[in-house]
Amino acid sequence: MWIILLSALVFISALLHLRAEYTKRKPSIYFFKPLTMLFIILIALQTKNTVSPFYKYTIVCGLVFSVAGDIFLMLPTDRFIAGLVSFLLAHLCYIAAFTFEGARAPGLLTAIPFLIYGAVMLRILLPHLGGMKVPVMIYMLVISLMAWQALNRWVGGAEQGSALALAGALLFVVSDSLLAMNRFKSRFQNAQLYIMSTYFMAQWLIALST
Repeated sequence: MWIILLSALVFISALLHLRAEYTKRKPSIYFFKPLTMLFIILIALQTKNTVSPFYKYTIVCGLVFSVAGDIFLMLPTDRFIAGLVSFLLAHLCYIAAFTFEGARAPGLLTAIPFLIYGAVMLRILLPHLGGMKVPVMIYMLVISLMAWQALNRWVGGAEQGSALALAGALLFVVSDSLLAMNRFKSRFQNAQLYIMSTYFMAQWLIALST
């Protein structure tokens, strides 16, 4: 019951955040973006999948780092590097959770989609990154590793919630790819709608996996 109620609150808060983005109401943006993530953290603390306490609280730690990243990225002054580092730490938490909670031994076959993704993204973004080449390449490596480990855990098939974690990880890759394209290559229409909807969905699914 609590999960359904909190999920409804996530949906409502996310919609209000997106509305604030389109109406340029900064106070509402500053309020509803972290509020949505707070509800998602509460979901992670409430779910009852058969996972270890290490998995649950490592995921919660990743969600908390994500809130820090959200705050840095929405500040009036550019705090992109601080936000990038915060999300990098979040992904390292997710990698730890997926790796030590049942991920099977990494296989080259499951790595192929992520190698292709990395190559394509670098081909598109590298001419536009300037001095951000190294930080962005490191971040792409880490988020690809996170999604790869989520896939390995799901392929192993033993852990409840592993499909939710995999879906969330893949949506996170989609969201960050859209963010990178919009920031570094060229801005596109309704960018915030696509970036934030996939982001909130990703975090919600990862939280439900705990």
